[in-house]
Amino acid sequence: MVKSTVRFPDEVIDEVETLVEEGRVTSRSEFQRFAVEYTLSQIDDDYDPEMLDYEEVRDELVPDAGEDDAAGVSAESEFLDTAARVRQFAVRDDFETAEDLIDTRFSPTDPRCMLLEDLLEGYRTDADDSDE
Repeated sequence: MVKSTVRFPDEVIDEVETLVEEGRVTSRSEFQRFAVEYTLSQIDDDYDPEMLDYEEVRDELVPDAGEDDAAGVSAESEFLDTAARVRQFAVRDDFETAEDLIDTRFSPTDPRCMLLEDLLEGYRTDADDSDE
């Protein structure tokens, strides 16, 4: 296994620690592994998660994962549409609108939310660097 250090905003870590305290995941590391595996499985149909107990964690954290809503829109499609809109707002330096979109579509503890916030943070950092 490869060890990787990832920095998250304090608010994100607080939400993950709440999940640990509630017993929904055993540790921050487990949540982070799950978030990566889940995201990869959402964007690549051929990806097979390798994490032990992946299905159990997924069912606990994302109970509607993979289910279509009443209108026939899949959870995957919603995520990809949201990611595209977040990117569009971020490229235009409209970070507040991007954050609002993420907040209206996903719970703060949803791995998809965390991934989109990380995506947005990358654009924000790039914008800050180009201002200097």
